[in-house]
Amino acid sequence: MEISPDQWIIYEWHGLRLNATIVFTWFVMAILVLGSWSITARLSEGETVSRWQVLLEVIVSGIRDQIADIGAGDPLRYLPFIGTLFLFIATSNILTVLPWYEPPTGSLSTTAALAICVLIAVPLFSITKRGLLAYLRSYAEPTFMMLPFNIIGELSRTLALAVRLYGNIMSGSIIVGILISIAPFFFPIIMQLLGLLTGLVQAYIFAVLAMVYIASASKTHRHGSKEAEAAGPSDEIQNPGE
Repeated sequence: MEISPDQWIIYEWHGLRLNATIVFTWFVMAILVLGSWSITARLSEGETVSRWQVLLEVIVSGIRDQIADIGAGDPLRYLPFIGTLFLFIATSNILTVLPWYEPPTGSLSTTAALAICVLIAVPLFSITKRGLLAYLRSYAEPTFMMLPFNIIGELSRTLALAVRLYGNIMSGSIIVGILISIAPFFFPIIMQLLGLLTGLVQAYIFAVLAMVYIASASKTHRHGSKEAEAAGPSDEIQNPGE
């Protein structure tokens, strides 16, 4: 039994290996790109819209509302990044219904790459909203003695994101494989349905945790936070175009 799709070598040429993780990652990306292009190319604002457009609007609205509920400010600012994370992970996990398919999220390299994206996005969103000095100052709060612990916490939560997603997807695949060998007809169907539910839940948890980390880092702290909040609405009124 292959624990990770990294072990499934599809093509090898002069030491260069193309494993299942890369191939199925490209496959998922192709589905998302072509699917979004085909739907958005025929958007309609009239009374008659396609079912795919309705589905897309429901997904986008749901992700936007979840971001707004977290309280990070303008949800449209974070929607492209968080929405892409959710759709990639959810699609990767849903496609496990295909008999020849191995989810790329069952590879630690994929989940680590997704977690690194979150690790990079957290300071980027925070710096663009608060400024570089304010973001760096947050690592020394409440005292400078907390600097190493805050840095360790930043790295450890990234590791936790990667390991949590990888562990859940990998364990589900292993359990299904064991049950297929024991009872090849009844149990695998039930576990496949539970696996689909678990995959969607894991996609939701990963996206929500990423948004929580970004929102936490983007919030202003003690230094001038009240002044910024008080000045924010008036600035928007005086400068509506900004």
